[in-house]
Amino acid sequence: MFPKAQKITLVCDNLNTHTKEAPYTTFAPEEARRLAKKIEIGHMPKHGSWLNIAELAFAVLVRTVFKKRISDKERLQCELDAICAHRNAQAKPVLWQFSLSRVRAKMAWVYPHLVN
Repeated sequence: MFPKAQKITLVCDNLNTHTKEAPYTTFAPEEARRLAKKIEIGHMPKHGSWLNIAELAFAVLVRTVFKKRISDKERLQCELDAICAHRNAQAKPVLWQFSLSRVRAKMAWVYPHLVN
């Protein structure tokens, strides 16, 4: 896995399993150590908005594709391509619930220099 990569940067949420030790649960010790030496983990803010968007996209896949019993990789790829093409054609924006001023007020402890 990634034999030529000098560094692997993982962008993760704050789940407690996202550590450099995680490869040891999946790979042989030698391979896990090789990967762990290359891994750099970047954790997102707990309230990272892009993560919410990604979770919404995965929720759509769960409701439309993953609930089906698909027996082969080619059929799965076909289903995924179809739902992605459909969703991209609709191009529905994410409707944010907070205005910028409300976010800044709520998150003032994170970005105190932005609050007047």
